[in-house]
Amino acid sequence: MEMQALGEALRTARKQRNLTQTHLCEMVGMSRATLSGIENGTIGEVGIRKVMALCSALGLELSVQTLASRRPTLHTLVDEATQRKTGSS
Repeated sequence: MEMQALGEALRTARKQRNLTQTHLCEMVGMSRATLSGIENGTIGEVGIRKVMALCSALGLELSVQTLASRRPTLHTLVDEATQRKTGSS
């Protein structure tokens, strides 16, 4: 998950729970500037403990999954079709 998407998910969850940034920051012991940077995707790096604290306070779960495979390029598709026609691998 990219930082921008993470920030948007946290912001959405916070607003759904009618929490201000200030109140959430008080709950997790974080500065409002840090939370703002996370929500806006402008913070360079954020520690996993901060992310986990925010998720816990917002009733969210952080999970890990493999990346979805990327769609093949036209070049790849043409190569595969050629290999099928010629019977090579």
